[in-house]
Amino acid sequence: MTDVLTENAPAQPATDSTATNGPSLSDFVTRAANGQAADGRRDLVGIPREELTELMAAMGESKFRVKQLWNWVYYRGVTDIEDMTNISKKLRDRLAQDFYVGRPVLTADQKSTDDTHKWLMKFHDGNEAETVYIPDRNEDRGAVCISSQVGCTLTCKFCHTGTQLLVRNLTPGEIVSQFMIARDSYGEWPTPSNGIRRLSNIVMMGMGEPLFNYENVRDALRIAMDGEGISISRRRVTLSTSGVVPEIVRCGEELGVGLAISLHAPEDDLRNEIMPINKKYPLKELMDACRHYPGMSNSRPITMEYVMLKGINDKPEHARALAKLVKGVHCKFNLIPFNKWPGSDYECTPTNDIKKFAQILLDNGYEAPIRWPRGRDILAACGQLKSESQRQRKSRVGGCAKPDAGNNGVVAAQ
Repeated sequence: MTDVLTENAPAQPATDSTATNGPSLSDFVTRAANGQAADGRRDLVGIPREELTELMAAMGESKFRVKQLWNWVYYRGVTDIEDMTNISKKLRDRLAQDFYVGRPVLTADQKSTDDTHKWLMKFHDGNEAETVYIPDRNEDRGAVCISSQVGCTLTCKFCHTGTQLLVRNLTPGEIVSQFMIARDSYGEWPTPSNGIRRLSNIVMMGMGEPLFNYENVRDALRIAMDGEGISISRRRVTLSTSGVVPEIVRCGEELGVGLAISLHAPEDDLRNEIMPINKKYPLKELMDACRHYPGMSNSRPITMEYVMLKGINDKPEHARALAKLVKGVHCKFNLIPFNKWPGSDYECTPTNDIKKFAQILLDNGYEAPIRWPRGRDILAACGQLKSESQRQRKSRVGGCAKPDAGNNGVVAAQ
């Protein structure tokens, strides 16, 4: 991977550190975080199609040029304007003066024993985020789990990312480029037009709260779903939120993607304790927003995510309260065994108790598969992501026992 801020930028003459002309360090960091190189060029990755059309018009170019650029960047996956061979050399040179095709720098690339794949990506201001590919257990395809923030706005007690706190929002380019890095890694360029795609789904379930960075997430997903580029069907995109109520309906209206709710408790007092966002958006408001979510349908229920915390939220009465809470919401549950991370105080509910919990929900008419962890050995499982370059911690990480043969009737593929 090439870091355009260091390798593609033209050499600059040495200057006196006391000089006042030229960009300061803060200018550099601001430009980098917004997809702008040290030499002032903009990253083509992440520019919305409408804005790209305006930029090309300002250069005196037609909409056809936009289609060509879109094809090269998002369909063919090129990383150098010079490789856009159906564009004249003269125009390529002009484009290269103002734009580049960026990728984050990979600082770690790990593969789990279960084929889960995790990338740690460094952006141009030095901040990092993690992206995970989760293969389907039964098919040669899977989902790319994408981050929306460096760190997280929230401080959910059971989540490793929340211990990092929020550093900043990711830009549309930094969000969509995570999927593009995954495609680079698996050689899935150009966009497959027939047959099975290995990278078939996008789940906004990585670091951060997507709806606290909604507009950037929206722009990134529109790029990913554009039929002339990456071309991921909206039916294969799911956004997970802890419950940012004002943005939920807007997300459904503007994107229409699948919705997952990080629920984790059936009543306000408990949810206030483990998920402080509930104090601002309590369960009644959250359930009302879910009932009116435009993307909900009989064929596409909302997913209620529920991490199983031993002695905290895993009693039979909690399961019965959940069934009562979601009445009127077309939904299913994903029960998630807690994934231990260094410094966490919680333990995972025993397997048999999780199965009993699932059966209560099933008896009340709700699907409740158990989402057994993937990538735990590389800290890539649900709730374990955190942007750190050093990962020498596997020996300190515990967790639930692995599913055994007796679980086959209740365990679902992640």
